[in-house]
Amino acid sequence: MSLNLEDIAKISGVSRSTVSRVINGHPAVSERTRKKVLQVIQEQNFRPNLAARALVTHQTRTLSLVIPQAIAYAFTDPYFPTLIQGVTAKANEFDYAVMLWVGSGDEEDRFAERVMNNSLFDGVLIASAVSDDLLIPRLAKAGFPLVIIGPPPQEGLNYIDVDNQRGAQVAVSHLIRLGWRRIGTIAGPQNMGAARARLEGYRLAMERAGRPVDETLIVYGSFDEASGYLKMRALLQRKVDAVFVASDAMAHGALRAIHEHGLRIPEDIAVVGFDDLPMSASTTPALTTVRQPIQDLGSMATQVLIDLINGAVSEPCHMVLGAQLIVRDTCGATAL
Repeated sequence: MSLNLEDIAKISGVSRSTVSRVINGHPAVSERTRKKVLQVIQEQNFRPNLAARALVTHQTRTLSLVIPQAIAYAFTDPYFPTLIQGVTAKANEFDYAVMLWVGSGDEEDRFAERVMNNSLFDGVLIASAVSDDLLIPRLAKAGFPLVIIGPPPQEGLNYIDVDNQRGAQVAVSHLIRLGWRRIGTIAGPQNMGAARARLEGYRLAMERAGRPVDETLIVYGSFDEASGYLKMRALLQRKVDAVFVASDAMAHGALRAIHEHGLRIPEDIAVVGFDDLPMSASTTPALTTVRQPIQDLGSMATQVLIDLINGAVSEPCHMVLGAQLIVRDTCGATAL
């Protein structure tokens, strides 16, 4: 016969309400009592009725991670699996499940209806938000627990971001100090805040070094390897001798285009990326890049969302993590 809360309370020698508080992570329980109840739960192999718990607590213990991009893009970019690892690991610590949702356009509108009207989730994380996102303003207006991973598309939102502008500025300044003259950039899509900030970092580095910003040396990719390859081929026709690429995925495509063109890296042309994805250390040659703590982004954003759900932090919550230049072989520094 399956046990219920009253049975666990009787075995533990505490009240039913105390068992309920332990199961739901309520802070008003002594550590000694919490351990005692949890031990009984483990010994009896007790599994709470999640549906009944949701009715009482008005919580589903489920979070949604939303990636408003095309499915093919999301799962070919190694950034997202790393981010998802950070989200799910932190959610597991607090006994939350995570549902991944990938979509765009009208699909986001329908998703918002389901979130707000059906109580499917306790909160939502949104990664790589675009400026014309339909979901974010609806959830924000409704006061639904929401955290943006990356630059927020509007003011007043909770977000965890990386200092994209500063990271890009440091990378381009590094190329300038090494003596490269015609420094181009493969920027990301400008409807994304991170891409705009990285392009601004490129411009600032050039301007502060007294270099004119040549608009013909700025091309725009899609944060994927294929666009990096195509845009690098365009820059090679414009005689660049160095390039700052706004993502490692695009940088990998750029390296391939340079090799096919018969140029040596870094003797003929230097390359710096942004992300420090795991495979960037094993490219030929190894990619100099800006490291952003992708897994930490996911983990910290999830922690903030859980704290918001439980009323442990006040809104709006803003956090910006640092980015670090990782010098390897593609910039020419190791040859000096």
